[in-house]
Amino acid sequence: MAVRYLLDTNTASYIIKGNFPRVRERLLKIRMAEIGISVVTEAELRFGVARRPEATTLKRVVEEFLLRVESVAWDSEAAREYARIRALLETGGEPMGNLDLMIAAQAVAAGVVLVTRDHVFRRVRGLRVEDWS
Repeated sequence: MAVRYLLDTNTASYIIKGNFPRVRERLLKIRMAEIGISVVTEAELRFGVARRPEATTLKRVVEEFLLRVESVAWDSEAAREYARIRALLETGGEPMGNLDLMIAAQAVAAGVVLVTRDHVFRRVRGLRVEDWS
């Protein structure tokens, strides 16, 4: 089964930290094969660990999470969507952060639902969003 849900970085962090029980409850109702993260999210999670080398428990939990969830590669389709979406948002005077934009573009290109609590993603036309928190 293919990935149906792409978790944004904040949602992945909620799962790792366990600070939003509703997110974890929803996650348990879905097959892990249907859950993925962008390689951009993987990079952000690894950066968070790298900033805190003394946090060995955090590193272990992040690595365990990364073993269980598919990390979806960023490809040319995502790049095309990124360019299209960024041009639309900037022309409309509503730019967003590049990493968030890369994640949104990847979700649009793959035709999957982005799981996020961040309302900035709602500005992206054609992006299907769910908030599990």
